[in-house]
Amino acid sequence: MAWIPGRTFLMGSNNHYPEEAPVHPVSVDGFWIDTTPVTNRQFAEFVKATGYITMAEKAPNPDDYPGALPEMMRAGSLVFTQPKHPVSTNDFSQWWTFKFGADWRHPLGPRSDIRGKFDHPVVHVAYSDAKAYADWAGLDLATEAEWELAARAGLDEAEYAWGDELTPGGKRLANTWHGIFPHQSLKPKGTERTSAVRSFPPNSYGLYDMIGNVWEWTSDYWSTRHSEPAAKSCCIPSNPRGGPADASYDPRQPEIRITRRVLKGGSHLCAPNYCRRYRPAARHAEPDDTSTSHVGFRCVKRP
Repeated sequence: MAWIPGRTFLMGSNNHYPEEAPVHPVSVDGFWIDTTPVTNRQFAEFVKATGYITMAEKAPNPDDYPGALPEMMRAGSLVFTQPKHPVSTNDFSQWWTFKFGADWRHPLGPRSDIRGKFDHPVVHVAYSDAKAYADWAGLDLATEAEWELAARAGLDEAEYAWGDELTPGGKRLANTWHGIFPHQSLKPKGTERTSAVRSFPPNSYGLYDMIGNVWEWTSDYWSTRHSEPAAKSCCIPSNPRGGPADASYDPRQPEIRITRRVLKGGSHLCAPNYCRRYRPAARHAEPDDTSTSHVGFRCVKRP
């Protein structure tokens, strides 16, 4: 783990997606954070020690999903499936497939495995899976503010974790999408998905993959915007913990009462033409029960 010195910094962005605004100062105490996302190797050690079964390995409870088709109530997870031709980027069903039998051991479905990928980030972990690992390790998941402070590594108002250019000098500094998402990938065959941790340079705090590779769970409940800057209130927030749980429900599915958390960092699926969330300020809502082939996590330890 690496030590992140506590300080006041400017969180958020006014230049991209509305949920990242407004820029506002927050104060965060120092903490330790994993230098990489939790890997398949590490997660396998946890499962071997505890016998833990992830959400993706268990059939859903029909009571939690009113109106769901009975035939869909089977163990599985969401897997990115690249279309063979251009599709509308307004319809994510064109590239996300719920595959029965997909889980952390079988990232592409029941006939796949993680041989040769033990140093890749573990995926297909729901929030409860990440929290269970953290509890077992005597650690925790970062708050959104802690995560963003660590990702910025002192570059408070820079666009990216390394400065203001996505590819300075033409060099790619994170595992993000090359080509036109989702149908065209310009990466060499076999490298289109996750990469081994430490495949790209660390930030100045010594942290790898804070941008790209896999999205990472935080402990904060989702909110549609940040709070207004402290100049409009009495003081700078100290160690903020996000919004209330009941405000995190998806208004598009009022019948489903599943809380959502903040994901940070973007993934290997983020592209200039779609989901430009390969930035420290970027944030995304994810239901607590959902696992996918591009979401992982890392842990923190507070003094």
